[in-house]
Amino acid sequence: MLVLLPPSETKSDGGSGAPLDLADLAMPQLTAVRDKLITEVVGLAADPVASATVLGLGKGADADIARNASLRTSATRPALQRYTGVLYDALAATSFTKVQRAKAHARLGIGSALFGAVRASDPIPAYRLSGGTKLPGLPTLSALWREVLPDALHAEAADELVIDLRSGTYQQLGRVPGAITANVLTEHPDGSRTVVSHFNKHHKGLLARALVLTRAEPDDIRAVARVATKAGLRAEIASPTELLIIT
Repeated sequence: MLVLLPPSETKSDGGSGAPLDLADLAMPQLTAVRDKLITEVVGLAADPVASATVLGLGKGADADIARNASLRTSATRPALQRYTGVLYDALAATSFTKVQRAKAHARLGIGSALFGAVRASDPIPAYRLSGGTKLPGLPTLSALWREVLPDALHAEAADELVIDLRSGTYQQLGRVPGAITANVLTEHPDGSRTVVSHFNKHHKGLLARALVLTRAEPDDIRAVARVATKAGLRAEIASPTELLIIT
């Protein structure tokens, strides 16, 4: 089972790992594009005004630009510790035991505009690059990644079930045919249902946590729904590849 998480705009600083070595990352098929993007992002950071404009930065721009400038030299930490925010708060990886952390490393991947996708244990630096960013002089990120990322994810999954919890922007970087997706809907008193982004992230984090902690090895959407239900989530099967989480 491979569970693909979205990245987050917010990331923790620091780390105790050595500077980035692309050879240490999973999916070496992505190395050339990773290297190209890092070079462009580091170069862009030399012009703070251009960086802020291209990356759509507002408050805190200086810190984000400094992170990008030091991509090749700053300390790294496992990706699962690097990303922060609502989904990762719900995942609560800091509460994992040693055994549970090993399961998270084996089961979780994380989408990334800069790296395409990484495994939870991959050592990465803090950075700022969103999936919808268009870097000067390069094709769109989706055009760059879709040439290599789908095949890399297919190989990484090794014919196991893929549960793709990435947002639409990151799914477009590299789709996984046949992957199970999850949509979070809020049900109102009149029975109508709507998508609410905050609850979407929170409940996807809870679903990811359940999939990490389960002793089961789900091989279809029914098994995924059982894991979600056992974890206290209200799950409905909308199609063979779409799970609904109702709040």
